[in-house]
Amino acid sequence: MTKSAGIKDLRKVSQEEIGGFLKEIGEKPFRAKQIKEWIWKKSAKSIDEMTNLSLKTREILKEHFVINPVTVDKEQKSSDGTIKSAMKLHDDHVVESVLIPADNRMTACVSSQVGCSLSCKFCATGYMDRARNLDASEIYDQVVAVHNQAKDNFDQPLSNIVYMGMGEPLLNYANVLESIKHITSPEGLNMSPKRITVSTAGIAKMIKKLADDQVKFNLALSLHAANDEKRNQIMPINETNTLNVLREALQYFYQKTGNKITFEYILFYDFNDSEQDAQELYEFWKRVPARINIIEYNPISEASYKNADENTLDNFMNYLTKRGVNVHVRRSRGKDIDAACGQLANKN
Repeated sequence: MTKSAGIKDLRKVSQEEIGGFLKEIGEKPFRAKQIKEWIWKKSAKSIDEMTNLSLKTREILKEHFVINPVTVDKEQKSSDGTIKSAMKLHDDHVVESVLIPADNRMTACVSSQVGCSLSCKFCATGYMDRARNLDASEIYDQVVAVHNQAKDNFDQPLSNIVYMGMGEPLLNYANVLESIKHITSPEGLNMSPKRITVSTAGIAKMIKKLADDQVKFNLALSLHAANDEKRNQIMPINETNTLNVLREALQYFYQKTGNKITFEYILFYDFNDSEQDAQELYEFWKRVPARINIIEYNPISEASYKNADENTLDNFMNYLTKRGVNVHVRRSRGKDIDAACGQLANKN
């Protein structure tokens, strides 16, 4: 359902404004709190669901407000249990979200933009144009939908959220933080911010803004190369956000928040997988308290990069672990349905 002219999105209206509207129509202002509870705690997809409001009040509300829910348009299940969903927005744009099941956790990977503002050479989303940013409610709806999938398919609730889907979260700053507010608030989904990780390709000034805003969630940097020349080749954002600039921003973030930082590092064959690359990564790590995830590369049709072989991976890992680095290999999930890291591109 597309928004009609003059009809407001109920999820973008403040509780005070709703209270004022209710007063105008002769309804008790405390109903505003009930409405907000229906929206953010009970995840109502329509005004009709708000059954503790009178039918008359609901009808009047529908004349002035609308809820535009995100709907699961298509669902694909991987042989490893991963579920990828094409999520349809009210204006017919589509983003992808992923449920990643594991023995001790259920993780939702959510999108923050339709397409992407950046053009990382190894990422399928980077080859798409950015159509628009997602609203806070559209990010929230992805979380609710993936939570429901976890309950329906594995009889477990969602335990973790990663903002690692389509788009650059820090270029949709206000909506990303607003969505996290509703996800973590006791008046919302009441999830712990420590179970949320926001991933960025490296927007230094926005990393500093996260620090100034005293966010409680974790931060991940898509690093993938620890020297500027190589990083420029695969991540053009590095040309204006160099490693020195990023290092300073990350140090500032950690000093201000004390929150976990993770470096994500895809090991590409014959590009960033040598001992010298490992040494450069180690030198970068020494300046910023972080853990490192070595990520398996997931091939895409738009690029010719290849995965490093297992022997090279072992040597790379050994170099880091011998020097006290907290490093782990993160194996890809959902590759057979293009749901793995870097593969989201609405192909279906």
